[in-house]
Amino acid sequence: MLGVIGGSGVYHIEGLEDARWVRADSAFGEPSDEVLMASLSGSPIVFLPRHGRGHRISPSEINYRANIDALKRLGVTDIVSVSAVGSLRENLAPGTFVIIDQFIDRTFAREKSFFGSGLVAHVSMAHPVCNRLGEHLHAAANRIGIPTVKGGTYLVMEGMQFSTLAESELYRSWQCDVIGMTNMPEAKLAREAEMCYASVAMVTDYDCWHPDHDNVTVDAIVKVLLANADRARSLVKEVSDPVSGDAAASGCSCRTALQYAILTAPEARDPAMIEKLSAVAGRILKPQSSILNPQS
Repeated sequence: MLGVIGGSGVYHIEGLEDARWVRADSAFGEPSDEVLMASLSGSPIVFLPRHGRGHRISPSEINYRANIDALKRLGVTDIVSVSAVGSLRENLAPGTFVIIDQFIDRTFAREKSFFGSGLVAHVSMAHPVCNRLGEHLHAAANRIGIPTVKGGTYLVMEGMQFSTLAESELYRSWQCDVIGMTNMPEAKLAREAEMCYASVAMVTDYDCWHPDHDNVTVDAIVKVLLANADRARSLVKEVSDPVSGDAAASGCSCRTALQYAILTAPEARDPAMIEKLSAVAGRILKPQSSILNPQS
């Protein structure tokens, strides 16, 4: 099942059927909002507003763990993350979509793991996104004419303020391509939950390093945001069928990320943690108690 995390403009897609807002429970607190469950071309799809409807929640205050846990409990297997970013490269102009393949995580005020005291695990993040899912997105974008770059490094900053000029130049010297505030720890948590995750970074403007930055008006940025939302809707619609019908998905390495990751000996594992992780790590832990059910 495909799940989409993004802004409110992403889920107003023509052709959605049986759309309904559903409360999704999580063992990690409240998700950002209810989720929109629907069918697209006969396949189920789930949308989660990352900041809540109306953009109520700041990047630092998003309950990333609850969001990923809730999607896992609903049966989502593949996550497409859609987010607005600033460009750190001249060739990545506003309106360009970047299919991210690497991150640098500069956040510091967020819960970054489902695991902890009583149940310790370490997953590999060398390749932090699902290449299979990224290929689907890149091919879909090309089919419908969205200017897209396959591969790029996303610097995730804490916010809520934007970068200083010195910071922006530092990140450029690190060979980062775009900068934003939301994809970490989202990608790390998706990996821990054994879910395929891909990030579509939608460039809205050049970051403050660019000599023309101070001349960009709010109106110009809003126009790009609206155009990007239109393209994002088209991309989600175009990629839905290939993702839903991908026979190779079940063999994707993302689905077994926890196979050798849990280090705590079985006899030393905290039963409360096992219960809490019943969805995220249920394949490995096989808890005796039932998983929470979503309530409409």
